[in-house]
Amino acid sequence: MGRMHNPGKGISRSSIPYRRSVPTWLKLSGDDVTEQICKLAKKGLRPSQIGVILRDSHGVAQIRRVTGNKIVRILKAKGMAPEIPEDLYHLIKKAVNIRKHLERMRKDRDGKYRLILVESRIHRLARYYKVMLYYYRRTTLLCAMIPPVLFPPPGSTSLPPPLPSSRKGIIFRQLVSCYVLPK
Repeated sequence: MGRMHNPGKGISRSSIPYRRSVPTWLKLSGDDVTEQICKLAKKGLRPSQIGVILRDSHGVAQIRRVTGNKIVRILKAKGMAPEIPEDLYHLIKKAVNIRKHLERMRKDRDGKYRLILVESRIHRLARYYKVMLYYYRRTTLLCAMIPPVLFPPPGSTSLPPPLPSSRKGIIFRQLVSCYVLPK
């Protein structure tokens, strides 16, 4: 896979454990792991740092396998999630450091160029999160707007009325199709 601002095509990466079940030797329960995550988040650690500490110190290879949820989802449920996503946070931090450097070294042309590349990645990522937030809001809004006629009470045999065929109707139909109607 190619890199965005780099000619490299390397695929070096770590691999997750093959077995999806919790190891038998792990003594921690899901509640213990959730408690540890909250404790580490209160100290100000980011989700990736929390995962590394739990892996290295407590032997939890995959938090999702033990708790049933990812770290960020657990933190969101507790109201402790970071305000901006971690990948965006680190790109912004890098851009701030480059700007600080450019204030001291104004003639650093390569630094200016790298700042442009980092900022383009920031804008691309921000656009992605903005779209995801928009779709999330749109689906929750549409779920709130679904009339009860579409979902007959359990036990009834009547079919729901046909949906409109406009562009909005297509999106609405796709959204409704994800629900299982009672038989």
